[in-house]
Amino acid sequence: MDYHYQPEYAHNRARQGIKVVRHSIGFNLLLVVVKLLAGILGHSYALIADAIESASDVLGSVVVWIGLNSAARPPDKEHPYGHGKAEPIAAVVVSILLFLAGIFIAYQAFHNIATPHRLPEVWTLWILAFIIVFKELVFRYVMKTGNAIESQALKGEAQHQRSDALTSLTAFVGICIAIIGGNGYESADDWAALFASLVVGWNAWGVFRPAFSELMDEALPTEVVLDIRKIASEVPGVIDVEKCFVRKMGFELFVDIHLVVNGQLTVAEGHHIAHQVKDKIIEQRPQVYDVLTHVEPASLEFMKSVEGQRKGV
Repeated sequence: MDYHYQPEYAHNRARQGIKVVRHSIGFNLLLVVVKLLAGILGHSYALIADAIESASDVLGSVVVWIGLNSAARPPDKEHPYGHGKAEPIAAVVVSILLFLAGIFIAYQAFHNIATPHRLPEVWTLWILAFIIVFKELVFRYVMKTGNAIESQALKGEAQHQRSDALTSLTAFVGICIAIIGGNGYESADDWAALFASLVVGWNAWGVFRPAFSELMDEALPTEVVLDIRKIASEVPGVIDVEKCFVRKMGFELFVDIHLVVNGQLTVAEGHHIAHQVKDKIIEQRPQVYDVLTHVEPASLEFMKSVEGQRKGV
C-alpha cells in the first residue's frame, strides 16, 4: 500500500507543542509554590484556590505532553491510521481536570464562607498583580503556538493558563473588598474563590467541546473541504468531484473523495488520474496524511452536461 505519510509534518508540530508545554510546566510549578505560600501566610483562601488551579495546570500540562508525544508517532500494525486521536483525548482529560478543580474550589469556598477567619494581608495584592500579568502573557504564548500547529490539546492548555489568570483576578478583587470593608467582609475573599470556580468550569467546557467534536469526526470548516475539492477538480481528466469528506486525526487530515471521470477510459487510465489527484492534494496541503479515492465513470450525456455548464450554456 502506497502511503504518502510525511512524518516530519507531525513530528515538527509535536516538537513545537512539547517545547511550549515544558515551559508551561516550569511556570506553573513556580506559581503553585508562590501562591500556596502567599495564601497560607497571607490568610487568603482565594490565593490557595488559585494555587490548586495552578496545580491542576501542571497535571494538565503533563497530560498534554503525553498526548502530543503519542499523536506524533507514525502508523503501525495496530494503529494503521496513526495515533492522532491521542491529541484530542489529551484535551478531554485536561477539561476533566479543570472541571474537578472547579468543583473542589467551590466546595472549599462554601466551607470557608461559613467559617470565621482573619482578613487577608494587604501584601497579597502585589503577589496577585504580578501573577495576573504573568499568566496572561503565558496564555498568549501558548495559544499562539496552539493555533499555529492546530492542536486542540495545546489550545486547552492555553485555556488552562487563562482560567488561572482569571482566578487570580477574582482573588485580587475579593481581597480588595475584604481589606477595604474590614471586619465583617472577611468572606469576600471566599466569594471571589467561588466565582473563580464558575470561570474554571466554563473554561473546562470550552476545552471539552472542540476536543470531543474532533473525537466524533465532526465535519471540518467548509472552506477546507472546498479547497480540497478545487485542487482535485483542477487535475486533467477529472470531470467532477461527486463527494469529498475530510476528517481530522491529531495533526493530520484524512480525505475520502469520489471523482467523476470519462466512462470510456481504461481502468489503468482512471487509476492514474486518481493517483494524480492524491499526489496534488498532499503536495498542496501538507497536513493531509492520506487520500482515499474512488472513481465514478461518467456517461457521454453527463460529460456534455458538465461541459455545457462550464461554458455557460
